[in-house]
Amino acid sequence: MTEQVTDQEIREVYIKADLLFDEVEVQQALHSMAYEISTDLADEKPVVMPVMNGGMVIAGQLLTKLNFPLEVDYLHATRYRNTTSGNNLEWKTFPNMPVKDRVILVVDDIYDEGHTLASVVEYLHSEGAARVLVAVLLNKIHDRKNHSELKPDYTGFEIEDRYVFGFGLDYKGFWRNAPGIFAVTKKP
Repeated sequence: MTEQVTDQEIREVYIKADLLFDEVEVQQALHSMAYEISTDLADEKPVVMPVMNGGMVIAGQLLTKLNFPLEVDYLHATRYRNTTSGNNLEWKTFPNMPVKDRVILVVDDIYDEGHTLASVVEYLHSEGAARVLVAVLLNKIHDRKNHSELKPDYTGFEIEDRYVFGFGLDYKGFWRNAPGIFAVTKKP
């Protein structure tokens, strides 16, 4: 269920937000991630698999920086459903390609508590993936990680524990298109 949000709230959250990383910084982080991924996977012919919707923007930008043979598929698993807090995991779309014996690079926007990514990785392993690697633009630093064994293999930025949006991440379904990474202003 989508949280009710007014036009005024949507506009104000952006106007009042703190810019954490501008578009140039995000592109630099993506270039660094692409270099690491290319070094590791250039001979693997992996399947790059964004987690919709947040991973769509990041994967789209990252793909153009990977200069080796790869295939692309996607999956859609979510806990948030355009809200600001997580619920039970809902699978909306499973991968279309067989993953058995393949190297899979899962691309997502953020590693927060880890519920979604852990479920995705577990599912891909259960389907026979040879290896599953995870790339995230943001790794949120806090002590609520529920899957300590899961660590992203590639990370753009580590960030403090704030509600963030932009460059694929949303605020109640909006601002995935914001040109950078923004944090909702802390209320006094």
